[in-house]
Amino acid sequence: MIIDRLENWKHYHFGSAWTKAFEFLHTLSADAEEKKYTIEGDDIFAIVMSYDTCTPETSLFESHKRYVDIQTVLIGAERFECSFTDNLSIHTPYDDATDVQWYKRMAPGQTRVDVCPETFVMLYPHDAHMAALMTSEKSEHVKKVVVKIKTELLLDT
Repeated sequence: MIIDRLENWKHYHFGSAWTKAFEFLHTLSADAEEKKYTIEGDDIFAIVMSYDTCTPETSLFESHKRYVDIQTVLIGAERFECSFTDNLSIHTPYDDATDVQWYKRMAPGQTRVDVCPETFVMLYPHDAHMAALMTSEKSEHVKKVVVKIKTELLLDT
C-alpha cells in the first residue's frame, strides 16, 4: 500500500501505466461525470462514483487479483481500513468475473487512513481494504475516483 499526496506521484517509478493513471487523475475536477472512463482499454480504466460513508461494522474488506487500485476523493473525505489478506477470514470467495474477494471484519484493520482531495491510496492485491468509512461520527457524501491498473503493468516495470 502507498499513501501519499497526488503531487508526489512522480516519486514512484512504476512505468508508463502509472504515468497514464496520474495524468488522467489530474484532468478530473469535482464536477466530473460519474461513469467509467477508459484510459487504455481494459488495462487501465477509472470509475467515478459517489455514496454516503458508513461504519466499519456494516462493511467488508475486499481485495483484487487482476488490478491494482489507485483511489482518491474528489469531494468529501473517507476512511480506509486496510489489512493483509492472509490475516482475514474469507466471506465470499474470489469471483473472477468481478475481480473481487470479500473478507469478514473480525477486528479493526491494521492500518487506518483518511483520504481527502489531493491525497491517494494505492492498493496491491495483498492489501485488503475497506473504503467508504466515516471519518467522524456523522456520515458524509463522498465523490471519488478509482483507477484500476492491471497488476502486471506495474510489477513488470
